[in-house]
Amino acid sequence: MTLNGLPMLMKLAGRPVILAGDGEAADAKRRLLERAGAIVAPIDHPCARLAIVAMEDEAAAMAAIATLRARGVLINAVDRPDQCDFTLPAIVDRSPVLIAISTGGASAGLAAALRQRLEAMIPADLGRLAEALNAARAVLKSRLPDGGERRRALASALAAGGAIDPLATGSADRAPDWAAGGAARPAAELVRLSLASPDPDALTLRQARLLASADRVTHRPDVPAAILDRARADAVRVATAEPPADRPDGLWIDVEMRA
Repeated sequence: MTLNGLPMLMKLAGRPVILAGDGEAADAKRRLLERAGAIVAPIDHPCARLAIVAMEDEAAAMAAIATLRARGVLINAVDRPDQCDFTLPAIVDRSPVLIAISTGGASAGLAAALRQRLEAMIPADLGRLAEALNAARAVLKSRLPDGGERRRALASALAAGGAIDPLATGSADRAPDWAAGGAARPAAELVRLSLASPDPDALTLRQARLLASADRVTHRPDVPAAILDRARADAVRVATAEPPADRPDGLWIDVEMRA
């Protein structure tokens, strides 16, 4: 499956971003840029490399887009997805945690509706948990020097019902004690998943979590890419009839489709 874009988080504090247009849409983009610390700049700013074009008039908008594109400026054109080099997602802000929801410009209303649902689900103090885990980085690295072991310990603790479940209350307060004494060395293991459906939405919660935590994924050639995409982006994937007998440490997930 091809992504319609690569999500990235860009630091804009102190950087110029062109905003072309006025009215309600432009005002909303201005507030967003200012919230990110960007310098809102006019269309002729010589150093800006990003621009938002929020113009109602079609001819004026296309003229501005052509001018900016000729200068190599990347453009977000409000309500003109075909003209966008980048899009601006709906955001759930639990700083330093930011959750972005994008439809690739297909429906801003859908992205907004999903954001509203997530706002009700995500605890207000999730950012404190992120800060606590960042503060505990040195302690965890000392206790678990192997990166794979740290990932598995964190995956277990952050899972639903885990010691520091991010959707549970009080996890931020528990994080320092967990880091100091709860990060036991996880054993290497192989887990086999036998799937009845090629639809990734048919994965059980356990299966989805295992894929998301795997260091390596072995699979039969007929396992759909949509299933394998549920694994961590940096997890090694190997199409093979059987996992190797001599396996390096880590969580191995072996996936096959049931006949």
